[in-house]
Amino acid sequence: MTTDAAAPAFDPCDPVAVAQALIRCPSVTPEDSGALGVLEAALKPLGFACHRLRFEQEGTAPVENLYARLGTEGPNFCFAGHTDVVPPGERKGWSIDPFSGEIHNGRLYGRGAVDMKGAIAAFVAASARRLRDHGAPKGSISLLITGDEEGVAINGTKKVLGWLKEKGEKLDACVVGEPTNPKALGDMIKIGRRGSMTAFLTVFGAQGHVAYPHLADNPLPRLARMLAAITAEPLDGGTAHFQPSNLELTTIDVGNPAHNVIPAQGKATLNIRFNDSHTPGTLLAWLRERFDAVGGAYELEHFVSGDSFLTPPGPLTELVAEAAQAVTGRRPEYSTTGGTSDARFIKDFCPVVEFGLVGQTMHKVDENTTLDDLTRLTDIYGAVLGGVFDRIG
Repeated sequence: MTTDAAAPAFDPCDPVAVAQALIRCPSVTPEDSGALGVLEAALKPLGFACHRLRFEQEGTAPVENLYARLGTEGPNFCFAGHTDVVPPGERKGWSIDPFSGEIHNGRLYGRGAVDMKGAIAAFVAASARRLRDHGAPKGSISLLITGDEEGVAINGTKKVLGWLKEKGEKLDACVVGEPTNPKALGDMIKIGRRGSMTAFLTVFGAQGHVAYPHLADNPLPRLARMLAAITAEPLDGGTAHFQPSNLELTTIDVGNPAHNVIPAQGKATLNIRFNDSHTPGTLLAWLRERFDAVGGAYELEHFVSGDSFLTPPGPLTELVAEAAQAVTGRRPEYSTTGGTSDARFIKDFCPVVEFGLVGQTMHKVDENTTLDDLTRLTDIYGAVLGGVFDRIG
């Protein structure tokens, strides 16, 4: 366990103050830069037991994570998120310092304001207000915060969950604070995500002079036919809760500097975002079937960054939707669109949904959220906590 120096004083019930303190930590993945210390400073006085978890793996940078829990009984309701952020890019493009947490015209600016230090601040403020107004819950509130979501996601949430399992810790339900709303707070709840698989195809031939093709074996026509075979038709038409799966070619590479030489090989990379009608295994079999039909020597490698998953509409989705509607007057749409998130790891431990701020400025210059949205998100998370704990007396 490690402990940072004391963070600046702020009111944990104030999501704006907490968010500013977090934004002022330049925690570009995988650096922590004091962000978890800010959370510890807010949570420990509230009675949370805080566990700093440092994980590292050969070939990757070490990552600091935090698991904080208030209470020892069930149900254990978890808020999950990440304090690491993407780089700000050229600072001259920003109208303010990206790590200043400045407020202008009712908006809080800074890298991570939306993705997702603002939501983490709302986690903290909603929990603090719940304790202030209702005392300790008959159950537990926990926060699972990683510094490895925007990066390779090896030493973060997945390993924290493994640590929890070893300790016998049980999560009963989880809300991840990703910025799920397209245009306005209350637009959308993510109840699942498509899977993501990247494949690397290399087609082999024999190098030779273009004037003597019979003495060579050009792999590029076969590569072209293979790619045509997997892009000619859609993978599927979508399922009940998922949009159609999508295959995109991301690069085709030969690396041949000579115009009069037949190359020895050609390469292509593709990514498939797949719904719940596929698994990585069935997709690999589908690719190989089509490549084998073309013929010739080839090599296919792949990695999977996440399987598709779904939390079917039920008690958790309804609770979050009711809370959002009560605060915003808008009934959120249930969606599985977008990329991957750490919910792909949490779904193996408990029901999980994602709900956070409006995502229009995430990863952009002058990333920002309105103070009103930050306050209302805190109210929504507070209503979710009320729905969890008021129902158990």
